[in-house]
Amino acid sequence: MGLLDGKVAVVTGSGGGIGREHALALAKNGAKVLVNDLGGTRDGAGGGSAMADQVVKEIQEAGGEAAPNYDNVATMEGGQGILQSALDAFGKVDILVNNAGILRDKTFSKMTEDLWDSVVAVHLKGAFCVTQPIFNHMKERGEGGSIISTSSTSGLEGNFGQTNYGAAKAGIAGLTRCLAIEGLKAGIRANAIAPVALTRMTEDLAMFQKDEMKDRMDPGLVSPLIVYLASDLSKEITKKTFFIGAGTISEMRMTRTKGVTKTDNGGLWEPDEIAGKIDEILA
Repeated sequence: MGLLDGKVAVVTGSGGGIGREHALALAKNGAKVLVNDLGGTRDGAGGGSAMADQVVKEIQEAGGEAAPNYDNVATMEGGQGILQSALDAFGKVDILVNNAGILRDKTFSKMTEDLWDSVVAVHLKGAFCVTQPIFNHMKERGEGGSIISTSSTSGLEGNFGQTNYGAAKAGIAGLTRCLAIEGLKAGIRANAIAPVALTRMTEDLAMFQKDEMKDRMDPGLVSPLIVYLASDLSKEITKKTFFIGAGTISEMRMTRTKGVTKTDNGGLWEPDEIAGKIDEILA
């Protein structure tokens, strides 16, 4: 018996890297998997069916069930097509893993509109385009579901040269928190992960050039968290964002300090008053 027997999972961008590991792990635990991948390069150029087909073959050769999909997550038509492919192949969707992404890094002063738009389109708009039809399908079925999206420490903590990527990934964290609230009544859980792993997206980063880091950054180390969040083991877990990497799992939280409340003058602060209280505000 697998943790996900009888479940159907959609994993976007699962033709390689972390997404491939997610698809394999979900299938190993009994889920039927729709493997979506546009088949492009790291920066989103090109396309093809080979990457998705290869992962489907791996799952099938291991005794699992899988089907491919090559739609573009960054369009509403693509999102609807992904849902339809899952329905055609398996009749339903219980689990969605939003993983598809591209990188087009540039310092902010040199950022161009096309670099900004393309990254936001795949990551943030893509999460919307795929999630909305599947979320509505889950609501209509009335059997709940699990939606797991991929944020990043670049968006939640910041990183040099990734304002486009970081903005999109922070947006995904916000989308997840709102979606968790809207899905609660329907039993649809929404969580996010911020993974750190060695893939073609990260292979040229300095931190991954050390052999000891490479050994601890296998993308397969991330996928057990996906299986957990997809399963009934986490049926009470929603509206959470998890950091995971190098064997560490922790919760990433949006926090607010106690702050200072002004009661006189109608609550209107003067700038010099704020300056005098800033240490207490930030404490």
